[in-house]
Amino acid sequence: MEVTNPNSTGVWYDVITFGAPAHHHQTFKHGGLKKLLSKHTNSVSYSQDESSRARELLTSVAQLQPLVFGCAEELLAVSLELNAARLQQVLDGLRRQTEQFVHALKDELVKIALLAIHNQVTANCSGSHVHSNGVLCENSANREGPSSIGQQDDVRRDVAYDEEEWDRAWANVAMSLNCIIAMVDRLQGREQRHLEVTSAEQQESPTNAHNSASSSSSTAFSWQEQLLPLVVTLRDCVREAVAKARAAMTFVVLQGAVAPTVDQGPAQIVQRRHAVFSQALSALVCGFTLKLNVGLEDPDFLRQLHSVGILAQFESLLSTYGDELGMLEDMEVGVSDLSQVAFTVTEANTEQPDDLLPTLSGTWGSFVVEVQLTPEMFGLLPRELKEGGLIRVHPVLFNIGINQQQSLAERFGDSSLQDTVNQQNCERLRLYCKTLRDQLPHMAAVESLSDLLSSLDRSIDTRKKKNVEVLWIAATVCRTVNGVRLTSCKSAKDRTAMSVTLEQCVLLRERHTLSEQHFNTALDCMRRSRLSWGQMLGCYAQSGFTVSGSDPGECPSGQRGPWPPLCLAPEAPRRHMYPVAFLLVTSHLLVLWLILSLVLLLSRDCK
Repeated sequence: MEVTNPNSTGVWYDVITFGAPAHHHQTFKHGGLKKLLSKHTNSVSYSQDESSRARELLTSVAQLQPLVFGCAEELLAVSLELNAARLQQVLDGLRRQTEQFVHALKDELVKIALLAIHNQVTANCSGSHVHSNGVLCENSANREGPSSIGQQDDVRRDVAYDEEEWDRAWANVAMSLNCIIAMVDRLQGREQRHLEVTSAEQQESPTNAHNSASSSSSTAFSWQEQLLPLVVTLRDCVREAVAKARAAMTFVVLQGAVAPTVDQGPAQIVQRRHAVFSQALSALVCGFTLKLNVGLEDPDFLRQLHSVGILAQFESLLSTYGDELGMLEDMEVGVSDLSQVAFTVTEANTEQPDDLLPTLSGTWGSFVVEVQLTPEMFGLLPRELKEGGLIRVHPVLFNIGINQQQSLAERFGDSSLQDTVNQQNCERLRLYCKTLRDQLPHMAAVESLSDLLSSLDRSIDTRKKKNVEVLWIAATVCRTVNGVRLTSCKSAKDRTAMSVTLEQCVLLRERHTLSEQHFNTALDCMRRSRLSWGQMLGCYAQSGFTVSGSDPGECPSGQRGPWPPLCLAPEAPRRHMYPVAFLLVTSHLLVLWLILSLVLLLSRDCK
């Protein structure tokens, strides 16, 4: 939309509309990308190498545990003999077996598998979960009602997972062994001193031999009594470590066995994600190219591009009911993936249209879109961008459902996804604005960002039904920071057209002195499909400026020149005469019709 005034140069406002990026071919029976990714994140798969390592570790644990226990029992038996050399020999064997056992358990795969098990248990205990066949199962704790409150509290307390728990498990085994070694050294030292004293006493008085024998017998029992609790502790620590290791490695082996049979598996999810990403990327490239061409003469904007990056604000009007909920889940992931994209600007070889097309390079996670500019336009860029500096993308998504399906979702369904999306993206928008204030504090528009972001926070927190104020404030922030705005609904027709025409009229009122008296007239003119060019010009001429589209062509009145975009719509009658049968389908009339039918039937039966 171009707005011109006789006393100033024209101002351009880009209006970009597109259908919600979603994979309609795979349908939304199992939800969108957000739900599918969440389900398969919990269902971890392991490679063949990891499965082989798990089997080897299970075999090692099964072999080493009996050896450790055997050496521990032998140590207790030998302690009764009071043979220091024999005791040291058995202790050395116990040390070797235990060290091999600990070394086998220190595999990082065990720790990773234990964390995966905890995540799955937490997900299953927190409420409902979706099986691979798409069946939704409710947790029994949720069905029990008030009697399960204590169990739910226990689940909440156990949600936090201590990542060092496994490290402590095998470390306890090593520390138990060290305690046994220290005790044996202490007992051997004590026995050595006792033998020296006894030998000296026997040389002085041979009558003490009988007392020495009885003392040796009590010393043997004393050794066993002092070693027994330490050996029991060692065995308990070994059992605990073996139980955790077996559970973890069995989980790895089983996951590796069932992973290829999961419905909607990773291949389908990757295909869906790429399809959604390509749609979102196409819209973003269109918006960035338009924004760059318009802002080439704005030095602050060009400085913002290479120092902070470009903000891309996606405005969605999808409902959170039925298939559109799955579309919103697709769109959320697709918009988030755009943060992996960067732009770079290069000089085109010629001014031919084919040479000015953008190109995509790189791999997933590091895509670079190369935008071509003519030599004249390329010369306006700062040095950093001319040298190939990357322009980072900061995407945000705000969604407010506005149709009748959203009314059903708010009354009978769930709109929590919409609330979560708006809250998370508000934080991302705040982070971008903070970075912009830190990097470019001299920008005049930066001063008003704090108030706008506070208003946006309050508007999101109110949880008001169909709170379109969230979209208005987010759009204002986006325009303030020279961002790219993209508006979409399911098909970018009815709801999107209502939104962008309202936005255009608001811009005319706030920035170009369109009076309140003519606001509704201008809005009706933009939304009306059959419109004479004179009416369109007339409602703006009274305010002293002209509004036009970007492409010349034939206006409905037959004149050549620019026209509002909606004038290109095919001609349609002003009014639609809907049949009576269609009106009866509405919910309220249908219920009333059913009640009256029942009354008539009952009255006939009574007669």
